[in-house]
Amino acid sequence: MTTATVSSKSQITLPAAACREVGIKPRDRVLVEVRGDAIVIRSAPDLMDFKGALGRALPRGVETHKAARAVAGRLKKAS
Repeated sequence: MTTATVSSKSQITLPAAACREVGIKPRDRVLVEVRGDAIVIRSAPDLMDFKGALGRALPRGVETHKAARAVAGRLKKAS
């Protein structure tokens, strides 16, 4: 375990060895969570890891047409 000093702006520098151990690299984002009287810092998931999780996107024109048809159908049901 290492220590870090909190600056006057409440900033800390994470120790390089700790970052290497958990795979945090420069410019990575981290999550900061308060658990009772402790602060837990962990690497944030990369949103690009979720690419394709919802399937392939349709071309913009097709998506727009499908959305317009869905709205028209709801309006027809409401009247």
